[in-house]
Amino acid sequence: MNIRERYQAIEAKVLSPYAALSSRTKGRKKFEKPCSIRTPYQRDRDRIIHCKAFRRMKHKTQVFLSPTNDHYRTRLTHVIEVSQIARTISRALLLNEDLTEAIALGHDLGHTPFGHAGEAALNEIYPDGFKHVIHSVRVVEVLERNGDGLNLTHEVLDGIAKHSKGMGPLDNPRYRAETMEGQVVRISDLVAYANHDLDDAVRSGIITIDDVPGKYLDVLGKTGSERINRMVTDIVNETNTLGEKKVVISAEVEEAMVGLREYLFNTVYMNEKISRTFQMAQKVIKELYQYFTENEEHFWKLYPKKREKDITTERAVCDFIAGMTDSYALSMYEKLFVPKRWEGD
Repeated sequence: MNIRERYQAIEAKVLSPYAALSSRTKGRKKFEKPCSIRTPYQRDRDRIIHCKAFRRMKHKTQVFLSPTNDHYRTRLTHVIEVSQIARTISRALLLNEDLTEAIALGHDLGHTPFGHAGEAALNEIYPDGFKHVIHSVRVVEVLERNGDGLNLTHEVLDGIAKHSKGMGPLDNPRYRAETMEGQVVRISDLVAYANHDLDDAVRSGIITIDDVPGKYLDVLGKTGSERINRMVTDIVNETNTLGEKKVVISAEVEEAMVGLREYLFNTVYMNEKISRTFQMAQKVIKELYQYFTENEEHFWKLYPKKREKDITTERAVCDFIAGMTDSYALSMYEKLFVPKRWEGD
């Protein structure tokens, strides 16, 4: 019995009956010889951490575009916070932490530059539409490793594909992952951004903590640590009480979370300063897309590797722009559209 097999035997003895055992994975689309040390979910986590799309998240917007203040969240710090929260919940529920972490770290790989503003712009201009959830799966299946993809397990792919929060009730069967670990990541995503977007909004001066309706803070807590502890504890207790293969939250905490999310959307995300900045960011995305689709020869010099047979220029341009960081998109826009000072004699 090798190291991986010993660990999988421990999983079978210790984890909940509802946990996704790595020894029972539905596998990968392309067969691979098992590792003697790492389980399939550990290998998936490692592949995600080492891929290029993961590193680019450090320069992608969460809420505030290309922040100069080092303490604002980026897309990378967001997924790390989601991973921490999700691992805490998974450990308390005796679920598979490796699977949980792999899904959490990979769930936002498909985000565009400039956050949801960039996503909305690509969705409007690209003929087939654009959703970051779908593109996250495309990144790991098609775009990484020069077209070979990461060849992740079925369970990790399902968790990434089902992480969308939507705008309705938190427990939406449409977005419910097959595994409890995937369900944990989805609700941890809500816990993380409801807390850190509020924290960043207060740091920015757009709101103060006293502006937030007291009925939400009375339930969730006044500080970040209080809010996260309240939500995590509630999720663990309610899910354990239910005793089913389903991650749930109490009605009281869900109402406060949904209310806080709506407050942030209306007060912060739709704030005039942020909205105006995002409108300018959308202009950058749309003009880059139009330029590259109309100047194919130039585009293919920048993006020479056709990762798929018979891929259209529009599809490739969409992939190219979606993979950009905020700073790269801005520098590319400046290079293409902003005139340079004449330096002649």
